[in-house]
Amino acid sequence: MTAPVFLVDPALLDGSSRRLTLDGAEGRHAVSVRRLQPGEQIVLTDGAGRGAYGVVAGTVGKDVLNVEVHAVREEPEPSPRITVVQALPKGDRGELAVETMTEAGVDVIVPWAAARCVTQWRGDRGAKSLAKWRSTAREAAKQSRRLRFPEVADPLTTRQLAALLGEADFAGVLHEEGSTALAAAELPAAGSLVLVVGPEGGVSPEELTAFAAAGAPPYRLGPTVLRTSTAGVAATALLLTRTGRWG
Repeated sequence: MTAPVFLVDPALLDGSSRRLTLDGAEGRHAVSVRRLQPGEQIVLTDGAGRGAYGVVAGTVGKDVLNVEVHAVREEPEPSPRITVVQALPKGDRGELAVETMTEAGVDVIVPWAAARCVTQWRGDRGAKSLAKWRSTAREAAKQSRRLRFPEVADPLTTRQLAALLGEADFAGVLHEEGSTALAAAELPAAGSLVLVVGPEGGVSPEELTAFAAAGAPPYRLGPTVLRTSTAGVAATALLLTRTGRWG
């Protein structure tokens, strides 16, 4: 069984100590929920690419676990860096999109309030929804054994998004009427790749025009039309394969 991953304060992994203590919410989860026992393998990560690999040395009460570290590994920055801009879906489909993209290996997820979004993030509701997306990404990153967790950025307006697309080394909008297949697009070997996933109602003509002007033309993903909650993970998998990150 693959060793479970727990998120810790980066300072905990900065020293050379071979014995670390996992406490707080993560320690409680390890002891009371996962019920890890002495001798079982475990990974502690800062979520930014560093991981301490070791075994459980013992538990103290219900929420403290001691870890004997055998090795510390550094995961390099991903290249090229993949960002998916996700229009706000209805219901819990946003969390589903975040979860599956994280498991696949996306680097950045950007919420976008598209013109045709039924869901709108405003005030406290918006703050709670963003927190939910970030929590979902964190838990999915642990479940998928990632050392480098994805960033879930603050929501962007269409104008802000156009500026982001203009700065990317490759940018595109997933659209069923795109004349070029994403599988055939010319991709840079490094830098940043940014893809836009529209809402249930689709990307509006005005948005398509603005994004094309910023250097992000429409690309089709395949012969079928995917839901907004699944298009991002399919596109991420395609880009990870084509860029060699899944090589």
